[in-house]
Amino acid sequence: MSCAGNNTITFSPGLSLAAQRTRIGGSGAYRCLSTDPALRSGESSISGGGWNGCFFSEATTAERITWNTGERTTVVYHLGNVQQVAGQAVVLIVGRVVEGKFKGRTVASPGLQVALDPLKCASKDGVELITGPSELVIV
Repeated sequence: MSCAGNNTITFSPGLSLAAQRTRIGGSGAYRCLSTDPALRSGESSISGGGWNGCFFSEATTAERITWNTGERTTVVYHLGNVQQVAGQAVVLIVGRVVEGKFKGRTVASPGLQVALDPLKCASKDGVELITGPSELVIV
């Protein structure tokens, strides 16, 4: 199954030049192609935390997806590669479905989340929001 959509991720405190412990929140919306013709879309909430900065990320996050069918899926992402350059995040995270529809399956989620103001990496508040296209590939 493959889904394309958009994610908005928040960081508290904001991403700065030096990595620090942060809380992660956010949401996603996806359109999907599936072998199940009834499953066409999903919306998600994202939460987690870890060590994050504009040039480094090491975090564990959970994405709770509600499909258009009413079914739910919880994905936990432990393994990830987040290359952040001046607030621009190129993301490839890999996780596993731990609950609900597709339980036990692997999920890859590549995306490009863009900071609205990358110069904020050097500011007191840092980059508090990144947003952009994302995918879910459930195998």
